[in-house]
Order: sequence, then C-alpha cells, then structure tokens
Amino acid sequence: MTPHGWTPGPEFTTRPVLEGTVGMAAATHWAAAATAMGVLERGGTAFDAAVAGAFVLHVTEPHLNGPGGDLVAIFATAGDPTPRVLDGQGPAPAGASVAHFRAKGLDRVPGAGALAAAIPGAVDAWFLLLRDHGTWEVGDVLAPAIGYARGGVPAVPRLASTVATVADLFREHWPTSAALWLPGDRVPAPGEVLRNPAWADTLVRLAEAAQGRDRAARIDAVRTVWAEGFVAEALAASVRTPHRHSSGTHHAGVLTVDDTAGHRAGVVDAAIGEFRGHRIAKSPAWGQGPALLAALAALDGDDDADLDPATEAGAHLVLETVKLAQADRDAWFGESGDPVELSALLAPDYVAARRALVGAEASPDLRPGRLGGRDPVLADLALAGADTGITADGTVGEPTVTLAGETKGDTCHLDVVDRAGNIVSATPSGGWLQSSPTVPELGFALGTRLQMTWLQEGLPSTLTPGRRPRTTLTPTLVLDGAGPVAALGTPGGDQQDQWQLLYLLRTLVGGYDPQQAIDAPALHTTSSPSSFWPRGRVPAGAVVEDRLGDDVVAGLERRGHRVTRSGPWSLGRLSAVGIDRSRGVLWGAANPRGMQGYAVGR
Repeated sequence: MTPHGWTPGPEFTTRPVLEGTVGMAAATHWAAAATAMGVLERGGTAFDAAVAGAFVLHVTEPHLNGPGGDLVAIFATAGDPTPRVLDGQGPAPAGASVAHFRAKGLDRVPGAGALAAAIPGAVDAWFLLLRDHGTWEVGDVLAPAIGYARGGVPAVPRLASTVATVADLFREHWPTSAALWLPGDRVPAPGEVLRNPAWADTLVRLAEAAQGRDRAARIDAVRTVWAEGFVAEALAASVRTPHRHSSGTHHAGVLTVDDTAGHRAGVVDAAIGEFRGHRIAKSPAWGQGPALLAALAALDGDDDADLDPATEAGAHLVLETVKLAQADRDAWFGESGDPVELSALLAPDYVAARRALVGAEASPDLRPGRLGGRDPVLADLALAGADTGITADGTVGEPTVTLAGETKGDTCHLDVVDRAGNIVSATPSGGWLQSSPTVPELGFALGTRLQMTWLQEGLPSTLTPGRRPRTTLTPTLVLDGAGPVAALGTPGGDQQDQWQLLYLLRTLVGGYDPQQAIDAPALHTTSSPSSFWPRGRVPAGAVVEDRLGDDVVAGLERRGHRVTRSGPWSLGRLSAVGIDRSRGVLWGAANPRGMQGYAVGR
C-alpha cells in the first residue's frame, strides 16, 4: 500500500525505474532513446540528444510522425529553470480558408490528403532548439537518422499493419506512397528491414547546407534551405496534383513556397498551473495543454483518498472532471477567436463552479462554462456528432485507416535529461506515411493537422489562414520550488492529457514511483468530440484496460458510463524522465505497452 492507502495494482512492475547520474532518455521507440543516450555519452546536451533522437523517430516510427508534421516541446535549461514551450506547430497556409474548403463541397477538413496540411513546423523547431540550446553541428545530430534511413530499420508490427491497412489506397490512388512502402508491391512483414534512401539523401543535402561563419549561422542556413529551398519547392509542387482524400473525393493541396518561407518556429512562455505543491507546465491554449491544468485545479479540491483512479469512485471522478475540462477546451481553445485567459480558466470561483457539476452519475452532455462574461459556443458538428453516424471508437490512439484514407492519428514521444539539469519533453507528430502521398524526391509526406479545425465561422478553432490549428500535442514538465523534477508525455491524441493526468495523480498523490504509474491500468473518456476526422463522440463513453477490474467496471456502468474494454495492456505509451535532487540522481521510465518504448540511462 502507498502512504495514502492507494494500491499500485499488481505487486510488481514490468521494469525498474532507471537511476543514474550521467543522463536519461526515454522514448516511444528504443532506437530513439538509445540514440539520445549515445549523444549524452559523447558530451552532448539534452537538447543535442533530443534533436538526434527525434530525427531517428522519423525513420523508426514513420506511421506515427514525419518531417512533414509538427512538434510541441517543453524544456528548461540548467541555467534557467523557467519552463519554455518550443512551438513547432505550423499554421494554416494562406489558401486554406473556410470558403475554399466549402467550395470543394466539404463540411469538415479531411483526415487524409494534402488539402489538410498545415505548414510543416517540426524540422524547423528542432533546428531552432539545436541552435539556441545545443552544442552539436547539424551533420552530427543527423548522422544517426541518415544511417537508419540508408541502412534500414526493422519494421515494428504497428508500422507493418498500418501499411497493410492502406495498401489498397496506395496502389489505387497514391502511387508514390506505394513505391516507398510496398516494396515489390507487397506489404512488408513485421521485422522486415525498411529503407528510405530519398529521406537519407534529403538529410545529407540539409547537412551540406550548413555553411556559415559560426554555428548559429550554419544552422540558420539549413533552416532557410528547408523553408525556401529544394524541400519547400518539392512540397509545393507535390500538392498541385489532385489526389484521394478521406472525404472520398479528389483535391489538390494549397501549400506554397511563400507559405513555408514565411514561417519559422518559435519559443513562447508555458501555461502554468498548480497541483499539490507542484507547478505543471503546458503549452498555451493553441494546444489542449491548459485542459490538463483545469482538470488538476478541479481535482486539487478533493481529498487524496478520493483521487485513486483504480477505484470506482476515483475513476468516475476523473472521467467526469476530464469531460468538463475538454468541454472548455472545445469551446474556448484556439487562435481564431479571442484567446482564453488562463487566469479566468483557473480562477478559484470558476473552478469551484465546475467541480460542483460533477455528480454521482455519468453525464453524456457537453457542458462548457461561461468565461470572461462570454457564452461558450461549440461547433454544430461537435454537438451533432453522436447523432449523425459520426462515431468514435475505443481504439488506443494508434492510426486507423480506410481505403478512403481516413486516419485516426497518433504520435511519438521523447524525454531527455542530462547531468547538468537540462531537460526536455517533446511530442512530435503528423506527417504520417498514411497522411498524404509521399513526395518521392524527399521521402516523406505532409501532415493533416488542419483536420482539428472547423469549417464553421466564429469559433476559436475555425480554419483560418495564418493561424495554428488547435493541436492535441501536449508534453508536460513538473516543477517544485527549485525547478523541474519530471518531464513526461505520451502519444494518443485526445487521450494524451487524460493518461498524463493518471500519471500525475498516482505520483503526486498516490505515492507511486514513475514506472508503477506508467504500468498501472489506464482509462479515458470518449464523450467529447474527437479532435480527429470525422470528429465523432460517444456520449458518456469510457475506455478502460481490463486490469482495472470487473468490480470497478461494473460500478462505472451502474453510474451510466458506456464502457469499452480495450484489453489488459492497451492504453497509453507514456514515458518520463526526471531529477531527484534529494539524492542527486536522475531517473527514467517508459511504457511497456506495444513492446517498443524504452528508457535508457546511467
């Protein structure tokens, strides 16, 4: 039993919490974690390591992220514990307007196809982090990814199954994708070594572009080539050819060289909340991060014993609190309207009013609150999603795909801390191999982040040229009075903050160690509209791992939750690293689900 009477579940965990003094890296694929740790071993900082590991993730998990996608990271440096957000979420291109999409006969942004592409932001963001906080040269951090892309990596089972699902789409509509991902016109087997020579060549050309009088100038030269040179030109040319979208119709994209040339990644202040004596750092409200802060603020008023998600009452409380936080997310978060004030969202009176809405029964309703004297507005399709044949399923967040190109997206995650105390938590995503047709000369596809916007005017998340879509990418830093103590995150779309909430409750309240918290049975609600096409919801829906227990599940069902059992080890791919100052050690932990996430360190 833990100090508060919580039970960690099984009397064992799948792995130990790693501890050491040199460095820690944890990721959703072992090769990225090992690459990052290798950089730390050779004297690189956590930021050098994160960049090197991230480019490896493009190669090892191309069904979950790619160079044409996006990135949100939160970091702090050894010299300044203030958490900062690395903004690699590109905005909508100039031609991506509601009017343009409506003229194509669309009522929502497709989930696949280049028309749904935001300006790629991930690669530029990684180079910005490398320039300002790393020490290595571009060629050095790209070398591991070049080696994997040229020499090949064994396909993880989910990569192979994703390609199998979209094989007919590729053959019939996306021939450039078929040429790369269907070698010999067949689906690759799990474990088969896959190579991407075009991406290796692209990386080599970027490394060769690193010319200048000093390191910063050399990195900026690469950023310019990416945004204005051969990469931008190839991307813009590729989208001009109409191709099949998840709508079942054919469209050309709208991305231009002017779009990519006009965008650069940036660093912004983190949104900060408090919970049980800790500060929690998240992205601003152009991402979903503040919803986690709202949920924590509401739960901070409950007794420790009531917050155990392994109990019927605790699981119910968590699910109902998350629904309210996500309703506010859907009504208020985004860049296309008046920005939500974090102080209003976390104001004690407002938080108390939200807590009072949690009853003994499961609510099927969307219940956003009134903020800043304004009435909340939800998208018409969000309100109708449960009644129009648009459904949400109980999958774990991994991509699901149909012949029409429908995708339900997922992502990757990477955490790194070094001996000096530099720390970063990063969630790169988008640009999946199933997002849009492969650009053959580059070896990657564009992303589809615009599917998280609405084609309805007057909403905070209305599709608007030059504005970011409201991303689901939401890494976390946890800080005490002296600075960061943990960096964590997970893939999972709308579930990302829900699974991180369970981790935070179990570590900050329940007394679990990091690996126990990651291994413990997970759950999440599907009652809110999905951020992914086709934007459905299951009113009062809840997905749970079977290990939560028959008694708990039966109790949730009695309360009105529509429970879907997902299997014993199925929800979440969370990883974490941190600093234990009291003992002078670093620690790391990673998710066993899916058999590919690992932490490494010494």
